[in-house]
Amino acid sequence: MNSSLGHILLIANPAAQSGAGAAAADKAAANLRAALGEDAVTVARTAGPRHACAIAEGAQGAQTVVALGGDGLIHEVVNGLMTRPAGDRPQLGVIPVGSGNDYARTLGVPEKVDRACDLLLSACPQPADVGRVNGSFFAETLSFGLDAAIALDTMERRKRTGRHGAALYMASGFDQLFHHLDQREYRLQLDDGPVMEGKSITFAVQMGPYYGGGFRICPDARLDDGLLDVCISHPPITPAGAAAIFLMAKGGNHTHLACMELHQARKVHVEFDEVPAAQVDGERIEARTFDVEALPAALQVLR
Repeated sequence: MNSSLGHILLIANPAAQSGAGAAAADKAAANLRAALGEDAVTVARTAGPRHACAIAEGAQGAQTVVALGGDGLIHEVVNGLMTRPAGDRPQLGVIPVGSGNDYARTLGVPEKVDRACDLLLSACPQPADVGRVNGSFFAETLSFGLDAAIALDTMERRKRTGRHGAALYMASGFDQLFHHLDQREYRLQLDDGPVMEGKSITFAVQMGPYYGGGFRICPDARLDDGLLDVCISHPPITPAGAAAIFLMAKGGNHTHLACMELHQARKVHVEFDEVPAAQVDGERIEARTFDVEALPAALQVLR
């Protein structure tokens, strides 16, 4: 039994997985209360965009904040927690009830509510880095170009159809590959190094290895090394070639290809020739210039 959990604030998105989040929140709260006591858990349900951020920011008296939902909810919760002073910042737990669940995958949290609760009850807090881009925080992924267009299109398809998972991401991916294989010119500086110029089709900046519901775009990325991992694909790439890379990236087997470029850095500054499609933890972000940094050990996470 994990005695370090203290009082738990369970922040739940009842709309997650087409409404499955409401039942999952009830089940998780019951499981945790059965193990820790009736008064050990407070449940807060979100009512709309940015609500989870406000709840996490006001998490007074909670030793643990548990985010129950998808990567979008975790993104909001992390942003709320990061506004709190470092000495008064609750530790973070995750119960994945989303479509991609990439951050939970990085933490090794199982997708079944019962098993995720069991892990929380036995887990130890460990330091985790957090990313910051243009003043906002992110937990797992930031990307520009084709991969961001796929992620954003996947979100729209999810809203229309209620479907979720890697199959939906792949359906969107193949549509984008064959109809929107655009390239962007960029200027890139890593830490205090020289400015590099190039053209990209995909451009990812990762805290952890995953995006898109289990695609290992940066297989060596870690949450505890103080570094951003960068993966860029360069033209020329045909739609068929891009499709092959897309499939290889599911298992992280794309990194040896000549068109791929990988880096690690503590800070990344990138400017694009025009505003690219861009996403952060699956949420839309709009800019032409991005200043990104890794904040080492900014959170304690249960894993």
